[in-house]
Amino acid sequence: MNAGDFLDRIDLAALPGAVSRRARAAARFRATGWPTRADEAWHYTDLNARLKSFDLALPAEAGSVAGLIPETDLPRIVFVNGRFAEDLSTKMPGLGCYASDAALTEGRDQPMVALNAALAQDGAVLDIAESVDAGTVLLVSIAHAAHQAAIAPRHRIRLGAGAALTLIEIARGEGEYLHNPVVEIALGEGAVLRHYRLQDEAMAAVHVATIFADLASGARYDSFTLNCGARLSRNETHATLAGAKADVHLNAAQLLTGSQHGDITTIVAHDAPNCASRQTVKSVLSGAARGVFQGRIEVARIAQKTDGYQMNQALLLSPDAEIDSKPELEIFADDVKCSHGATIGALDPEQVFYLRSRGIPEAEARAMLIRAFLDEALEPVTDATAHRLFEDAIDAWWRKGVL
Repeated sequence: MNAGDFLDRIDLAALPGAVSRRARAAARFRATGWPTRADEAWHYTDLNARLKSFDLALPAEAGSVAGLIPETDLPRIVFVNGRFAEDLSTKMPGLGCYASDAALTEGRDQPMVALNAALAQDGAVLDIAESVDAGTVLLVSIAHAAHQAAIAPRHRIRLGAGAALTLIEIARGEGEYLHNPVVEIALGEGAVLRHYRLQDEAMAAVHVATIFADLASGARYDSFTLNCGARLSRNETHATLAGAKADVHLNAAQLLTGSQHGDITTIVAHDAPNCASRQTVKSVLSGAARGVFQGRIEVARIAQKTDGYQMNQALLLSPDAEIDSKPELEIFADDVKCSHGATIGALDPEQVFYLRSRGIPEAEARAMLIRAFLDEALEPVTDATAHRLFEDAIDAWWRKGVL
């Protein structure tokens, strides 16, 4: 579907929030259209080719979401088809969470962010006061599409100085749809946000998530994404270390099979001295799946004593699987320590032979090696609930018979 045709069918005035802001966002999206491989940032992921057959519309009322929300005692915020589901959510007094009428922020020029700004109806707003440890909160986005719907929640997270929060974000659904969430994060001095994300969308879905994280002095943003759902997915993170001694970890794992396409893109801007960034992305690809890692570290002239690191590792379990790896360093400071690396290949036949020589069948030997690869990826996940959710998702992927 042509991008302009889709928006022409939407009555922006009927959506909550300022119509003028929505109209400006819609105009920006019309000017660019769906990203294609002609766009440098989307060179390995052709969203236009995937969506051109979609007949998109705003989502209708959802059906049953039974089985899609994890069973846990944690406080939770649930969105169904992009709208806040108060009956499925937990009241959290003092946490400052509420449904938002299109929490729009202008100035983000990416086409999918502009589309989100044009269509967003609800979003979670978490505003944690200074020095408060808010514990662990579950943020669940459920899509239940009887037709090809465009779902675009907009979330905002702000932590005051010295505050802490663990946020477990889950995206699931049924049907064929476009899920286009945007998350805006602002961390005050010394604040700590642990952000664990499970992308487990329906296999016919398209998932395009964009995250903006701005860190003040001494703040820390720990992120881990497990990407295992959707026909096509892209998780794009923009992290800006604006204050001295800020620290960001952007780790991820992708489990893809069949004809799935998964894209992990990160842009880390070191705009202050004595900051550190770490990025480790692991992919396990079977069938004709394709994985993408694009990681960019930008070091400003003022950002002396920067410590930046990237690593991309991929296991290809079939001759038709493919991985594209594009690490980038742009450095204008003199006193820095930055590095990147990539390892891509099949399972080590010597390791498989060693296990088989100990009486372990070949399929089990291969499974043990793959699982060890994935267990290493999960090491940064320190929250027990998040770790269990990721383990369950890996087990479900395993049952698809990827070996």
